[in-house]
This record gives sequence, structure tokens and C-alpha cells, in this order.
Amino acid sequence: MSRFYNLKKLPYEYDYLEPILSSEQIHLHQDKHHKAYVEKANEILEKLDKEKGNAVPDLTCTYKKLTFNVGGIILHDLYFDSMRNPNGGEPEGELAKKLEEEFGSFDGFKKQFLAVATTIEGSGWAALFYCKMTDRLLIAPIQNHNLNIYPMFKIILVLDMWEHAYYVDYKNDKKKYAEGFWQIVDWDKVGERFFKIKV
Repeated sequence: MSRFYNLKKLPYEYDYLEPILSSEQIHLHQDKHHKAYVEKANEILEKLDKEKGNAVPDLTCTYKKLTFNVGGIILHDLYFDSMRNPNGGEPEGELAKKLEEEFGSFDGFKKQFLAVATTIEGSGWAALFYCKMTDRLLIAPIQNHNLNIYPMFKIILVLDMWEHAYYVDYKNDKKKYAEGFWQIVDWDKVGERFFKIKV
């Protein structure tokens, strides 16, 4: 097992999500931003290896930077792995039932999720979590990459609301980007993730 992080290969070609997300947008997102989080996290791990337990002055800052970059890796892996070629579609099975139970309907869920996504201040993510303690699906914003309630709340679905996720295609119209997300969600994968987490 590697003691360092790896950039996970995309599960599709760069143009697979067109016209919702262009090949150029995906190239920028994966090969620049996602890759940068992996590289920075590994740089920090190398620094910690060299210190071997020494209490260096900036240790708190070092670990803070590590969690920021590792959060970026985890969230991007989930994001890219939750999309497929545009087809619209809706969740089925247990996930569909749970969304209806929690939000009244699939449309009710979408409205709440989009409201959270489009009102995030600055950079962040909209996330659908499953809380095993309460057997509930919950929506929450994630500021930057701060996974403060992970792993107690297991992530089912995330939408990247950093500008780098949509600016090439949508400029500053993050609402249009967020609305287009529903056409590329891979509900089969999200449903499988929910099933594995729930059992």
C-alpha cells in the first residue's frame, strides 16, 4: 500500500459530460486543480516524514494544510465518480424512497439541494449525507474542503461549487451550472453508495 496519495483516473473521457461540462472544463478541473491537491498533500506528507515527530513551529499550520488538501482529494473523487453522460434521470429503489421520505419528493430534494449550493459563501460544496445514527438523509454546505462532520456523516453525493468547477462553461452563472448538474448525476452509482453505507 502506498503511503502517498494518487490522482484517481477519471471514469470517462474528458468530453463525456458534454454539453453540460465541456472537455476544456474537465481538463482544467482534473489536471490542474484536482492534481494540485494530490501533489500538495504528498509534499506535506514528505515534510512530515522528514520531521519524524519533531515539534516544528508551523506544525499546526502544516496539518491544517494537509486536511485541506486531503479534503479536496476525497471530495473531487466523489464528485467525478458521481456523474455520467447527460440523460436526466432520477434515483430509483431505496434511495428514491428515502429522498421522498426526507424531502417530500425528488423535486423537493432538488429544490433544497440547489438552494444550499447556490447560497454558499465563497468556495465550497453542496453535499447529501447519510447519518446512520438517525437514519436520515441531510443536506449540508461544505466550506472550502472542511470535512468536519466526515466520517460520522457519510457522503452520498457532492456538487463542487468552487468557481474552477464551472467558470469555463458558465462564467459567473453558478445557478445555471448547478441546475445542469441534474442532467449528469449517475443515480445508479449514488444509489449503490447509499446502499453500501446504509447496511
